[in-house]
Parts: sequence; structure tokens; C-alpha cells
Amino acid sequence: MSGARLKDVAERAGVSIKTVSNVVRGAARVAGPTRERVLRAIDELGYRPHASARHLRTGRSGVIALAVPELVAPYFAELATCVIAAAKESGQTVLIEVTDGDPAEELRIACGLSDPLIDGVLLSPLGLDQTALAGRERRVPLVLLGERDYEVPADHVLIDNVAAARDATRHLVGLGRRRIGVIGWQHDEPPHATAQQRMQGHREALAEAGLAYDPVLAPAVGAYTRADGAAAMRELRALPQPPDAVFCFTDMLASGAMRVAHDEGLAIPEDLAVVGFDDIQEARYMVPSLTSVAPDKQELARLAVKALLARIEGPAEAPPTTVLAGYDLALRESTGLSPSRP
Repeated sequence: MSGARLKDVAERAGVSIKTVSNVVRGAARVAGPTRERVLRAIDELGYRPHASARHLRTGRSGVIALAVPELVAPYFAELATCVIAAAKESGQTVLIEVTDGDPAEELRIACGLSDPLIDGVLLSPLGLDQTALAGRERRVPLVLLGERDYEVPADHVLIDNVAAARDATRHLVGLGRRRIGVIGWQHDEPPHATAQQRMQGHREALAEAGLAYDPVLAPAVGAYTRADGAAAMRELRALPQPPDAVFCFTDMLASGAMRVAHDEGLAIPEDLAVVGFDDIQEARYMVPSLTSVAPDKQELARLAVKALLARIEGPAEAPPTTVLAGYDLALRESTGLSPSRP
């Protein structure tokens, strides 16, 4: 049904127009079954609130932006899907922006300049300078996603990357591996927070086990792609004493590393145990399946949307908060788990 109105949705759901409006705007608490009925009616009728009209009435459009470095990376694609679902629950529409890690583009989006109707921004920064972010001109509500290395007045939602990396390396140590390579270290000055924090957790776990950190086991990567993972694995294999395990800072890196191991006739995990990070869907279907740190993407998305809506609706002077989402270590065949269905 094209051109559906608020009244049509209310009649289909058997509720008042005010209840439908509250669900669409996320402006009031609506009981779960009633909210589900309204959302189902919205889907069935194809109702879409008119953003500009809503903006004139309430000062809000119901549109939030999610800015990520790229969408070709499965992690960001999966996270975006979770954000869209979480936003829909609150009656919000999500505009996806791809920054390519360009600091100028990240700042433009953080300032709310990509669309005048955007109520707030969820930003996963890659190249953005902290000073530039702190001095942004247009103070649209902003929530940062991902590793924290920004001391700016903005809310931040993330997992504990240091603890997660520590758990990944502890798992490899617990398997009896003693020469553990790392794929994901960046030799930039300074390295990105992802590399810094995951390396910190890795080294802490080595120290706990009485193992010395050997920088030769951490070849530099330029990016977090399969090709970079493969190139780093070839460097590690060329060492006089190659590693018996490898911790990769993303599943994409692990995928490239495992391909090289396969090409060189190594058995995983017998000759080489592998742990990744991100738990993308591909990790379950690799052969062998990949043990990976699994951030709770649904919780990350839910907490991020909740924080942004609170910032949009709440007092501007409220102090920024840092919120941690959960994670797990998904154990699979690459570290010895018996084969099972994905």
C-alpha cells in the first residue's frame, strides 16, 4: 500500500495514532507486544514517515548516520546490519556513510555536515585526528564506535580490546604453543588504536606465561585485508624458526594467512594454530573453521543507538560516557575443536 498514513498504521495495529507516533519517534515507552504490532503494521503497509515534515514539527528527523571506514570489510557490513535493526526498533532511519578512513571526511560527518536533517552520528573513526575532533564546529550528537584513543567530549561504545586479545593469546599458550606470531601490527607513528590495544593484550598474555615478545614474529601490515594477511604469513614462514601459532588482529588477515599455510602444506591446527578477531560469518565456514574473538555486534549496535538517542533527547551538557559491550572467544577447528555444523 503506497502513501500509507499514520492513521492507516493505527487502524491496522488497533492502536491510537499517538501510540504509532510514539513508536515511530521512539519518544515514549510502549509495551513490547504493542510495539511489535505497530512495527508489523508499518512493514505491511510500507509506511514511511516524512522526515522533513517531522523535522519541522519536532526539530528531529528520525534519521541518524552511521559512518564506517568501508563496507567491503565483512565486520563493518555485519555491524551496519545490526545498527539498522537496532535503530528500527526505536523508529529511526539509518543513513550509511563510507569514509575510506579519510580524516577530512570523518570530520565532515562528525560535524553533521553530510546531511542537514541528520539528528546524530555514529562514527567508527580510522584516521581522524583527536584535536580536530575535539574542535569540531557543529555540535551534532556524536557517539564513537570502536577502539578508544580519543579524549574528546563524545560518548564511546566499544569492547575491551586489550582483554579480548589477551584471552586469544592465552588460548594459544594453553594449547602448548610457544612461538606465537602476530599478524596485524602496524609500524605507523603512532599505530592505530586497534593495533596498539590488541598488541598490548597479546604481550600481556605472553608475559603471564613467561614468554618473551619477539618483534620478528610481528611483521608489519599496511591494511587489514586478506592479501596483507597472506603477505605477513609468508614473512613468518620464511623465518629460520617459523611460528607454531598465529594471532591475527582480524578474520580477514587470518583468512589470508590460512591460505598461505594451506599452499605450503601445513596442517591446521597440528602444524599451525590460528586465532582471528571479529567472528565474521565467513569464520564459521572456512575449512578449517576459524577460532575467533567474537564481539557482541548486536549489543554494540543496541548500546550505540541507545547512547545516541539519549544524547539527542537529553541535555547537551551531560558528561560523556564510555560503555563496554561483551565479547566471547568462539572456539573452532583452527585451534583443535572437533568439526561441527556452522
